[in-house]
Amino acid sequence: MDRPGHAGPRGVPAAAGEEVGEGDVVDQLTPVLTKRWLSPRSWTLKTYEQLEGYTALRKALAAHPDQIIQQCKDSGLRGRGGAGFPTGMKWGFIPQGDGKPHYLVINADEGEPGTCKDIPLMMADPHSLIEGIIITSYAIRANFAAIYVRGEVLHCIRRLNAAVKEAYAAGYLGKDILGSGFDLDVVVHAGAGAYICGEETALLDSLEGRRGQPRLKPPFPATAGLYASPTVVNNVETIASVPYIVNGGADWFRTMGRERSPGPKIYSISGHVEKPGQYEAPMGTTLRQLLELAGGMKDGIPLKFWTPGGSSTPLFTAEHLDVPLDFEGAAEAGSMLGTTAVQVFNETVSVPWAVMKWTEFYKHESCGKCTPCREGTYWLVQILQRMVRGEGTPSDIDTLLDVCDNILGRSFCALGDGAVSPITSGIKYFKDEFLALCDQNAKYEATELAGASA
Repeated sequence: MDRPGHAGPRGVPAAAGEEVGEGDVVDQLTPVLTKRWLSPRSWTLKTYEQLEGYTALRKALAAHPDQIIQQCKDSGLRGRGGAGFPTGMKWGFIPQGDGKPHYLVINADEGEPGTCKDIPLMMADPHSLIEGIIITSYAIRANFAAIYVRGEVLHCIRRLNAAVKEAYAAGYLGKDILGSGFDLDVVVHAGAGAYICGEETALLDSLEGRRGQPRLKPPFPATAGLYASPTVVNNVETIASVPYIVNGGADWFRTMGRERSPGPKIYSISGHVEKPGQYEAPMGTTLRQLLELAGGMKDGIPLKFWTPGGSSTPLFTAEHLDVPLDFEGAAEAGSMLGTTAVQVFNETVSVPWAVMKWTEFYKHESCGKCTPCREGTYWLVQILQRMVRGEGTPSDIDTLLDVCDNILGRSFCALGDGAVSPITSGIKYFKDEFLALCDQNAKYEATELAGASA
C-alpha cells in the first residue's frame, strides 16, 4: 500500500503515494478519510460521486439494518469524539419496535482547544459525512438526523447546507431514498458557541431550544435522548468512517491501527512544529512518527510537553514520544487519546503559564450547573494567576491539588475532570516550575522585609 496521506500547514492532505521522508514513519497506508481532500472542488456532489461517492449507500440499502449494525461492531470502530465507545454497540442500544421515533445527532461542536479535524473534514468532504448519516440512520431506523455545528464556523455551516441541498436534489435524502422505501430528513443546526454543548446531553438540550446544560444520566440518550426518544449521538469523524467500512468490510478496516483500536485516524497537530495541520495515520501512531510527518520541532527547539488529545487530557513529556496514540496506549501511559488534538510545546513555554491559560478557558466555559466545577474552576484560576505573577507560596500547590481532588469525579459532567487534568499532570511532571514561582515570591518578601528592617 502507499504511504500515508497527510495534511500540510493548511490542512491539505498529501496525495496517495507522496513521499513523506526517509523510511516508513508509520505503517503504510493509503489515505482513507482524507483521500478526496486534494481533488478539485472536493466538496461538491459531482466530485464525490466520481470518487466512489454514495456507492456504500446503495450497498447498505440492499442489506438489512441489523447487518449494518453488526458490520460496524465487527469493524471495531470506536467513537472519534474523545470517549472511544464502540460505535456498533452504541447503535445496538437503540430499542427496536418501541413505537417511538428514532434520531441521529451529529456532534460537530468542535470546541476542545487544539482540536481541528472535524471542520476541515466537513469543509473538504461534506458528502462523506452525509452518506455516513444516511447509512447510520437506516441502521438505527431513524428518519430524522441533525448536524449540530459550532456557531462560529459560518463557512462550514454554509458548505454543509449546500451539500445537504445537493443530496436532496439527487434523491439521496428525502422520501423513498433510491427507491428503497427509506425516508430521511437532515437539518444543519448552528450552535451558539458554548463549549459545554460538546457534551452530548447539553447538546441535546441546546438542540431542543433550551440552555445547554448536561442532563442527569441515566436515562441515557439511547433510550431518552432528543425529544425524550431513542437517540444516537456520534462525532463527525466517526460517522464519516461508516461508508468506508460498508464498502471495504470489517476485516479491511481492521488491517489498519491496532487490535483494540482499529482504523485510520485524523491527528490534529498544532504548536511548535514546522508543518502544523491534519495528518491521517493508523490508530496507534506515536508522536515521534507524527513529528517526522510534521517536519519536526519548529526552529529545532527541543520538545518540552504536549497534549495527546486536547487540553482536557493529562500532559505528556518528551519521555512519552513512543506512546502509541490509541485509546489503550494513551490510557496506559496516564493520559487519554481524546480528540487526538496534539498540541506541541517547546522549551520556551512555561508550564504554569500554559496551565493557567487553559484553566481560564474552563472557568469561562463552565455552565455553572454544579458547584464543584463552577466554584472550583474559579478558585483554580485565582491561585494560578497569583502564582504566575510571582506571588505564590508553596502551600498554593497543595491547595491546587486539593481543589482538583474535590472537582475530579464530583462534577456533573466531564468538563470538571478535563479542567483539572492539565493542572495535576503539570504539577506531576513540572513541579519545580511551580515551586520556582513560589521561590520568586519568597525572595521578594525577604527583600522587602530586609528593606523594612533597615
